[in-house]
Amino acid sequence: MAGPASTPEGRKLRRGFGRLAFLGAVLVLGGVVGLVHTGVATLTSMILFGWLLLVGGLVGLLQAVQSRGSNFFWLGVVVAALNLAAGIVVIRNPVGTAEALTMFAALLFLTGGAFRLVGSVVVRGPQFGWTLVQGAFGVLLGLLVLFDWPHGSLYVLGCFFSLALLFDGLGLIAIGMGGRQMVDLVAPPPEDQEQSHN
Repeated sequence: MAGPASTPEGRKLRRGFGRLAFLGAVLVLGGVVGLVHTGVATLTSMILFGWLLLVGGLVGLLQAVQSRGSNFFWLGVVVAALNLAAGIVVIRNPVGTAEALTMFAALLFLTGGAFRLVGSVVVRGPQFGWTLVQGAFGVLLGLLVLFDWPHGSLYVLGCFFSLALLFDGLGLIAIGMGGRQMVDLVAPPPEDQEQSHN
């Protein structure tokens, strides 16, 4: 009895899930390399961020020029100009950008953690303990980043970026491998098998 993996659709699904797992492996490799070289990962992510801003600004400017007669023309021009200026600043000074973004991340951790702490104590809902731990962890992480700023900005963002790549890659590998196994396990309906024999 032929399984679903031997049908054209099954083979196509297996190839798709295989590509997904391969992409996950590439992301995991990038995440591991980034964790080993966090400084390089930080600067690389800042330069990529700058180029994304530049490309977004150019695309926005082209869209604004194409919609010259609309009410949103000047808004589009201003947003595109801001993206272009920010992209140039980020590319010319990736270290300063990393320092600014690290400070912003630390403040986000601090404020988010403080809100979770206060909210968990005031509300005392069913997830009280978990919310309290999350809040304490956010405050602690924010303080650790702040105390090591600006020196820590050379590795904090690279570490976060690399961890995101690593976990996204592991998730894609799990989806790809699980999908391939599901294709192998699912059997075609009996009427389909009879039609294929006829």
